Amino acid sequence: MQFKHPELLYALFLLLIPIIVHLFQLRKFQKVAFTNVAFLKEATLQTRKSSQIKKWLILCTRLLLLAAIVFAFAQPFTSKSDVFKTKKETVIYLDNSFSLQTKGNQGELLKRAIQDIISNVDENENVSLMTNDNTYKNTTIKALKNDLLQLSYSSTKLTAEAALLKSKTLFSKQKNTLKNLIFISDFQQDASIFNPKVDSLTNLHLVKLQPINVNNITIDSVYISKRTASSIELKTLIKNSGNSIENLPVSLFSNNNLIAKTSVAIEDYAETTFSIPVNEVINGVISINDVNLQFDNSLYFNINNGSKANVLSINTITDSFLKRIYTNDEFNYTATLENQLDYNIIDQQHLIILNELDVIPNALVATLEQFTKQGGTLIVIPSKNINKQSYNQLLVNYGSNFNDLLFTEKRITTINYSHPLYSNGVFEKRVSNFQYPKVKTFYSTSSTNAPILQFEDGKSFLYQNNNAFVFTAALNSENSNFTNSPLIVPTLYNIGKQSLKTPNLYYTIGQENTFDVDTQLQQDDILSLVKNDINIIPRQQYFNNKVVINTSKNPSIANTYTIKNKNESIKNISYNYNRDESNLTYRNLSTSKNITVSGSITDIFNILKSETKVNALWKWFVIFALALLIIEMGILKYFK
Repeated sequence: MQFKHPELLYALFLLLIPIIVHLFQLRKFQKVAFTNVAFLKEATLQTRKSSQIKKWLILCTRLLLLAAIVFAFAQPFTSKSDVFKTKKETVIYLDNSFSLQTKGNQGELLKRAIQDIISNVDENENVSLMTNDNTYKNTTIKALKNDLLQLSYSSTKLTAEAALLKSKTLFSKQKNTLKNLIFISDFQQDASIFNPKVDSLTNLHLVKLQPINVNNITIDSVYISKRTASSIELKTLIKNSGNSIENLPVSLFSNNNLIAKTSVAIEDYAETTFSIPVNEVINGVISINDVNLQFDNSLYFNINNGSKANVLSINTITDSFLKRIYTNDEFNYTATLENQLDYNIIDQQHLIILNELDVIPNALVATLEQFTKQGGTLIVIPSKNINKQSYNQLLVNYGSNFNDLLFTEKRITTINYSHPLYSNGVFEKRVSNFQYPKVKTFYSTSSTNAPILQFEDGKSFLYQNNNAFVFTAALNSENSNFTNSPLIVPTLYNIGKQSLKTPNLYYTIGQENTFDVDTQLQQDDILSLVKNDINIIPRQQYFNNKVVINTSKNPSIANTYTIKNKNESIKNISYNYNRDESNLTYRNLSTSKNITVSGSITDIFNILKSETKVNALWKWFVIFALALLIIEMGILKYFK
């Protein structure tokens, strides 16, 4: 038994007062002689014995009465833990990712979890609550109730390990506190490792929310499979994690108008193809109807009027191989001789190629340095008879320089497959036995940049530094057969494409997404992403002839947005939710040791309440005191 106010127990010393009163009689008795008192003597002895018993009974009842009153004011209680001496801290992590849209026995998992939290936590208890996208520290459920009832699903996905570490930061650094972390999630399986470590300061309670149905159909991806002069074939991949379906309707909308509809039979996955007209702006949505998860039933995409990269080739030799690559349907290709170069058009270009110049004029060196700083891309192809000083004056800006010309025939044998030029499906597999291109002469270089293409001895044939791509050998037919090699098309084509990163069909929310907008802005102009009442200003960097936009967490809602400069609409861009949560597989928590695991939020809070439950005893002592008072009054009145 413990006491809320133990200092009041000093009042028990007051019990000495009735003892003193009863043991020391203050009134003196006087003896009076009386004759023939044999009978009276017997009566007097009997009365004195009865009086002594009565006094001792009254003394005991009064002592117990005073003691009961003192104990009642000290407020005794019983508890499993010393809650009045130990501060209590409660942190709740509530997973509000899209996988919580699945239904349990009492409806959607997230909505049911919110109701259980509101019902089981004292509305005035101090708690901290964290979701995937919000944190509420040192507040009460009463203050949070409206926010919880309006809580929506978040596109931000935290791994279980990251959520656990972030939740622990909400505890104070005070010692001797009772810390309870309640971790509420469906514990969906992902690539991360979840191995919670229990320390002596924190009690971890895992609540695993279980769906009753793990079947799900999702629109996984959309891509352009074929282009013709009149149409575009759009292929859609659909995945199924449940029972096979014989007839699943798939609809294609553009600007909210239904333009095509088909149906597919699906077991694990299925593909379907839509044909849409070419040279037409499409703000598309591909949609299915699945009653389980809702977020992956639609996939937004858009096809804009194509922006073409501006390519300028400064030549001293033939550029026929460049014309075959930079065709008019995808690039705005311009060729000029060095002595006829109009410097005014350089700022309008996205890619400039120095095609085997012998000398690079100082004015061109300065202009190209500024051009690459403004986001332009440069390709340097040296001639066999270069002026090394003029070349190195340019190359020093890119961390390299040319040394001696080596008259040694070398084969180009090594490809950096992880480089962005080749990593996006250029090669289905790594090639190890094709006819290697070769050069007769090449320049040694002091560059420390990782090579993109290498000779058989490990020396660089092509390397990159920031926006500059540098070849170390001339590409003319007398010196090399590289222009006839299969490598030249993906190499130069992808450099051209990456010089102006036109938006993809769609982007994934939560990933780092970068694309270029081909526009020129006035001073203080800024681009924004707009959809109805949503207006987002993304990170952006302005160059002479384009704006580089970078997005990650925003926008957070899947849709097709319009890129605007004030009231001018430039083009559209589509965003979709990550499909990782469409796979409804879950972690096994049975191996967790020294951790409370439950499938019910109510059960967890009942355990916490039982551990800190206080049984107040002061009422019993008040009742005991009243009973003693009644007993004393009875003794005084009825005891003879």
